[in-house]
Amino acid sequence: MKLLPKRRIPEWLYTIHSQVWILAIGRFLSEVGTGFTLFYAPIFFVNQVGLSATFVGLAIGFGSVAGIFGRILGGSLADSPRWGRRNTLLLATGTAVIGSSVLAMTYSFITLVIGNLIYGFGTGLYWPATEAVVADLTISSNRRLSFAITRLADNLGMGMGIILAGVVVGTTRNYRILFIADAISFLVFFLVIWIAINETLIFENRDEKNQYLSAWLAALQNRQLGIFVVVNILFTTYISQLHSTLPLYFKNYIYIQGKINVFSEIDISSLFAWHLIVAIFAQLPIARILNRFSHTQALSISALVWAIGFGLVWQTGALASREIAIVALSVFAIAIVSYTPYAVALVSDLAPKSQRGVYLSINSLCWACGYFIGPAIGGWVLDNRIANTYWICLAASVIITIMILQYLEKVLNRS
Repeated sequence: MKLLPKRRIPEWLYTIHSQVWILAIGRFLSEVGTGFTLFYAPIFFVNQVGLSATFVGLAIGFGSVAGIFGRILGGSLADSPRWGRRNTLLLATGTAVIGSSVLAMTYSFITLVIGNLIYGFGTGLYWPATEAVVADLTISSNRRLSFAITRLADNLGMGMGIILAGVVVGTTRNYRILFIADAISFLVFFLVIWIAINETLIFENRDEKNQYLSAWLAALQNRQLGIFVVVNILFTTYISQLHSTLPLYFKNYIYIQGKINVFSEIDISSLFAWHLIVAIFAQLPIARILNRFSHTQALSISALVWAIGFGLVWQTGALASREIAIVALSVFAIAIVSYTPYAVALVSDLAPKSQRGVYLSINSLCWACGYFIGPAIGGWVLDNRIANTYWICLAASVIITIMILQYLEKVLNRS
């Protein structure tokens, strides 16, 4: 009898540090909890708690502001010999547990604000530290693949959380369970870090005075990082359109013969579920394909994909086509997975080992800027009924993004 050949495990998987795999498992678990509350939190606070949409939006905004302070502090703590990456992650996940628990018990605007402030601050602490751990555990040749694996874990967890949340709400109608599940997921992540994640910070100059201020000043004076911050804000502004402007555009601005709305709420949910599925399956293959290029070359390819996606959205509105919308969300999935690992890896490579927390904090702050700029511009565009022109302008802006990346490539090569 002829035996079937054994499937070989790809060799590149062996190059990924075991702690990266453990961290990816923890991130998967925490993102399951995030997926539970992602879409249903505003619905719960408006429809069941009885708060106005304005108050809910204001409370979420307060959480975002707290996240900015959390990112700044998180970067400094992650580089501190007294705290380090591991303790900062423990503080971040512990803070998120408290924030989720407060939100689960929310019955008023005050408690909603308090819960969002605590949760947003914990999330801000989390990102610089978790990205610094991955950077510490990897070398330049496999750093982008390692970041791709952790991003894949994030997407898988969020997707599973969204699906399970729909089942829970559909069967129990109890939204508070979602926030309790979110708190439990962060508690499990806390235990994973406590038991299985080692400290990765190697701090050589422990007697340096004014360490935090000098680290931030050094990072802000880094010309290469400064150039990348500009282009990174452009990328995160693009990403913010998917979560703020695009759903509202599909729902309220695309009609057949000016009367029949093309997209229902179910259609929009299905589109974004498909977008997430494509991102999950494309993450590692895209990372393998782009690994042969430099950081800036890979990001330039991502920028071109963003331009194609915005062009397809324009076509969706012009032709009122569901089919083109499906293709557009698929293209955006490719654009995101070709951006996230390379942006973080580039910042990690620019950073001195002892200052990675601060550098990655600046990278995380770019997201805060992009998510402030993008929704504000997108909302103004929709209110003024110039959305079709807007998508063309976004596609054209990619030319500027690529020009900045090409300039950054020259600066990096010189140094």
